[in-house]
Amino acid sequence: MTANEPGAVRGDAPARGPVASATPVGRRDAGSGSGAPVPGGAQPGPPLSAEPVRGGIDAPQTWHRVHPASPLVRGWLALVAFYVVFGRDWLQNAIGSMADPSSSHRRGAEGLPIWVIVLFAVVPLVVILAVFFASWWFTRYQVTEDHVRINSGVLVRQNRQARLDRVQAIDINQPLVARLLRLAELKFEVADAGHAAMRLSFLRLDEAEQLRATILGRAAGVRGSTEHPGVIASAPERPVLTVPPQRVLGAAVLSGVTVWLLGAAVVALLPAVISGEPFAVAAVIPVVFGAATAYWAFFTRSFNFRVAHSADGVRLHYGLLETHAQTVPPGRVQAVSVHAPLFWRPFGWHRVEMNVAGYGTAGREQNARTVLLPVGTFDEVLAVLALVLPHPGVEDPVAVFRAGVRGAGTAEGFVASPSRSRWLDPLAFRRNGYRHTETALLVRSGRLTHRLGVVPHERTQSLALQQGPLQRRLGLAHVLLHSTSGPVKPVVPHLAVDTARRLFTDQAERAARARRLAGPEQWMLRTPPTSRAREGDGVPGEAAAPDAIAAAPAQAPDVTPSSHPGEDGR
Repeated sequence: MTANEPGAVRGDAPARGPVASATPVGRRDAGSGSGAPVPGGAQPGPPLSAEPVRGGIDAPQTWHRVHPASPLVRGWLALVAFYVVFGRDWLQNAIGSMADPSSSHRRGAEGLPIWVIVLFAVVPLVVILAVFFASWWFTRYQVTEDHVRINSGVLVRQNRQARLDRVQAIDINQPLVARLLRLAELKFEVADAGHAAMRLSFLRLDEAEQLRATILGRAAGVRGSTEHPGVIASAPERPVLTVPPQRVLGAAVLSGVTVWLLGAAVVALLPAVISGEPFAVAAVIPVVFGAATAYWAFFTRSFNFRVAHSADGVRLHYGLLETHAQTVPPGRVQAVSVHAPLFWRPFGWHRVEMNVAGYGTAGREQNARTVLLPVGTFDEVLAVLALVLPHPGVEDPVAVFRAGVRGAGTAEGFVASPSRSRWLDPLAFRRNGYRHTETALLVRSGRLTHRLGVVPHERTQSLALQQGPLQRRLGLAHVLLHSTSGPVKPVVPHLAVDTARRLFTDQAERAARARRLAGPEQWMLRTPPTSRAREGDGVPGEAAAPDAIAAAPAQAPDVTPSSHPGEDGR
């Protein structure tokens, strides 16, 4: 959407102050000129039209359908497979019968007449197209002020509704066939939507982008202009980094798949060497095929990986044949993990993964969506951490994070495991440890693969102390930080018992305090800690802009905690 189109355009994240034409609900109406606050979030201007602009806020009686070609985009592969499996022999025999002049009756496979073969070919096509049409006809969606509703199903009807303020992330996916037709799938995760994400397959690409902007705008607390209150334009994005393809290829070759391939190849070739039978070499073919599949999956998911920042949050673009445009709104990241595998460390490469509520379902697609940076340098790691942790809470965050990723012992204020823990973890006991800042807890572990987990205080779901029989004899204990499902599982290993208990109590207090200070779910209504004192005059504070993680942190007010953190996935 261009700047000349109607609607409220949210500004780029680095801009300070209230964004032009983006009026948060319940605050001053920047376009009214009166300066009076809008009571109860009421929106001035004309009422919603019964026929809104496609991709805008819908009236209660207005429903939309997906693109008519959607069923074919979803099911073309199954249709082709059906005819390849069941029709190949019939087609070959039918062509042979027509080409043989001695065949007077022109019979096809198994002596059947040609018209029977054609009937068997046409009837399944008609049935499948009828099913596709019924699926498209009964699929409708609606975007209201507060909810997204999707109705689908032919025999078994399914009506789904999701609150916009619970949207955790939203993606625009384009499989290869959809890219050729300029179509896209809109997929969004909601914290309380269960394991299955809500999908709209497929929309025109411009409609999908407009609908994404509308959903994110409503989730942020933004409303449209007075002329078009139901239309919200897409926020501009600021590029942060791009991962070069040659680095992705090198990271794939130096990954754990190569180690697995070499080990499996030795095991598979050993019988051939011992027995002297050359045919035993064929046992290595499945191993090579599996490794090639893993290499291809990593390369295609990480190809053309780009990170950008906007008022909507972190935007990730990636994909070779199937492209993805993923948007994670501010504050939706529950935990982050930075790890450097053994063979990546000479090149200074790291991988960054994240936990987002709703992303926990296992699978190749979900694993790809939890990647914040597939392979990057330490400076690029700091750049993406700045997007999800704009206020690191320490005076020298670069030194602290460097000690967390590469350091050991008590450097930069880390609390390390005692020396007696070497009996349980002889390789990594010097690295195991933690440090808390004003805004997050940093968990360091691993020797062969260096790992650093970062959990914002307000995202701590719960904590646990764990102690095994050998740990009891040595006076050690684990501290577990429970996060939403995902690749990041923060555990502070092998602490002294008194240190573990102190961390358990203090972290619960820090989490409770941070959750009380956290702003509303609608992030355009939030103000950073340095400007929260201005909330009484009804003027929004400056938008937080994470230009670099090395920026000076904002100090949170000292509030005595009185409750423990909740577990609602915020």
